[in-house]
Amino acid sequence: VLQNLSQTPVLRELLKEAKMPGTTVKIESPELSMEPQLIKLDQPGPLTLAMYQFLTEMQETKRGVVTPKELFAQVCKKAIRFKGYQQQDSHELLRYLLDGMRAEE
Repeated sequence: VLQNLSQTPVLRELLKEAKMPGTTVKIESPELSMEPQLIKLDQPGPLTLAMYQFLTEMQETKRGVVTPKELFAQVCKKAIRFKGYQQQDSHELLRYLLDGMRAEE
């Protein structure tokens, strides 16, 4: 899941902009009938910041191995079911991760 998200340029760009409070982001719809929307962003929450830091580390590291320790800790705070390192489905992680980031908006 995290490797796929790291290869999503729009997500990386939005997170880069979102890390700075007071930034205005222009979101354009692929539908021609809708007007572009300008959204002023507040201070990002800890899950959003951890996601940004992790994706940046994945893109820029030369170490080869990146661990999502801080990101996972933030996910566990939002979704306690992930504590304890039990087996979970990847789609559940994706859902809790994106829902948690959206809730921080």
